[in-house]
Amino acid sequence: MKLFMFLLAWAFALLASSLASAAIVEYTFKVQTTTVNRLCNKRVIVTVNGQFPGPNINVSEGETVVVHLLNEGPYNITIHWHGVLQLFTAWADGPEYVTQCPISPGNNYTYTFNATRQEGTLWWHAHASVLRATVHGAFIIQPRSGRFPFPKPYKQVPIILGDWYDANNVVDIETQALATGGSPNISSAFTINGLPGDLFSCSQNQKFTMSVTQGKTYMLRMINAALNNHLFFKIANHTFTVVAMDAAYTDHYVTNIIVIAPGQTIDALFTADQPLGSYYMAASPYIVGVPVFDNTTTRGVVVYDNAPPSSSQPLMPTLPPFGDTETAHKFYSNITGKVGAPHWIPVPTTVDEHMFITIGLNLALCDPNNANNATCQGPFGHRFSSSMNNESFVLPIGRGFSMLEAFFKNVSGVYTADFPDNPPVTFDFANPSISFDPNLLFAPKSTKVKKLKFNSTVEVVFQNTAILGVQNHPMHVHGFSFHVLAQGFGNFNSTTDSTKFNLVNPQLRNTIAVPVGGWAVIRFQANNPGVWFVHCHIEDHVPWGLNMAFEVENGPTSSTSLPPPPSDLPKC
Repeated sequence: MKLFMFLLAWAFALLASSLASAAIVEYTFKVQTTTVNRLCNKRVIVTVNGQFPGPNINVSEGETVVVHLLNEGPYNITIHWHGVLQLFTAWADGPEYVTQCPISPGNNYTYTFNATRQEGTLWWHAHASVLRATVHGAFIIQPRSGRFPFPKPYKQVPIILGDWYDANNVVDIETQALATGGSPNISSAFTINGLPGDLFSCSQNQKFTMSVTQGKTYMLRMINAALNNHLFFKIANHTFTVVAMDAAYTDHYVTNIIVIAPGQTIDALFTADQPLGSYYMAASPYIVGVPVFDNTTTRGVVVYDNAPPSSSQPLMPTLPPFGDTETAHKFYSNITGKVGAPHWIPVPTTVDEHMFITIGLNLALCDPNNANNATCQGPFGHRFSSSMNNESFVLPIGRGFSMLEAFFKNVSGVYTADFPDNPPVTFDFANPSISFDPNLLFAPKSTKVKKLKFNSTVEVVFQNTAILGVQNHPMHVHGFSFHVLAQGFGNFNSTTDSTKFNLVNPQLRNTIAVPVGGWAVIRFQANNPGVWFVHCHIEDHVPWGLNMAFEVENGPTSSTSLPPPPSDLPKC
């Protein structure tokens, strides 16, 4: 009997081991330089495995992902798995000097984490310097059961919207911009799956083409990988049904236009229900305030199978004006979460931490004694900066540890845990007349976090300011998905605007486009120990300082605490 029980246990152990090994998905990412042709020029860019965009990662919910990153390129690099919850795997989150030190040229690091409690489209990108301009790709989590909460689409098609900088080195563009302290970087072209489309020079044959069969329904897995721009997206004569955003299912929302902020993802169904022919898909920027965009449109083409030769000239959709806030806000605010869908999270009803965080642009003093700063090109001869609650974040470069290492090892001097719950001064935040008020222009540089108890519920009001002009800031929170309770324009009023909170079926997101000259309220449960970066996903605003971090304390048990770092964690 004992032998039988032993054999039975051994058999179960083998089965468990087999299932566990089957649940591991393994990739190798070689970061390297690659020469590509765009806009009449050959350019050397940094890629993963020689691909632009990089390889798609496709997993099933619940699987363990192992990515071996080999840095064969010329720059320090890290990879962030954007939107992946990283439950108790904070060491794999990626932002340089926050959760890890960068991977230097010639070295490697293995990212290991679970793709759990999420289904849908996310993405991965470099989180060092501006390398995410070319180092990015789709991260797709399929349902474990193979079933969606809607009829299964005929095909799934990643659509990565990005941009192209026509220079040999996008890092040099950033370095120059930071040295002068001047205006943000402007791309040379927008792209669809790395291709600019036929409105750009030498690009007639560089447009993304999607073949479709009449009557079939397709899922577009959309990602905005552009560095600085929200984008409008249309397909001529077709409509979309949005079914998920940021890997969380939504109530079905029918629309003829998609608006997507930098960092956001959207799953949208569209049916090839038009006459046989060809139809342009096109994207153009949505932006208010600082004009940081190329004023042309990227486009690909949807071609029906068996379309007659007479239909070879595609139909073009009509895109909104660049500053069409009404269209953008309608899309951003009208979609609701799908209650009862897989991995739906009810809204926490009791709030432990209330924060009111102002976000926006500032200035930093130009140092006339520093030769590199002698020609600062920002307003009033200073350099552009940005802040949250008037604290302009600085990465802890040169302090020996990443912030997460300092948290784990209880090392002081890397950051301080005194990020304020409220701005130091209350003023008419959204009033454009404050744009150049000298009393509001400058924010001190610091490296501060907000400390949170494990499992505490946090509610944050993000309030845009009009300092140096109004913008729509896409705020991304690492390590969590959050409920978007409400959003609006002007100054948030806790008395009247709290009555607008959707506590039943709000969106569940990881990146919220805070309305231009307005506010947004989010809520989440801090159930994931570690240090989690919070930042604007407009790339220029990150080195300027529009960042902070949450330090979430360990839970009461070893299983609710951050485990030790992996042995190959890069050192500073």
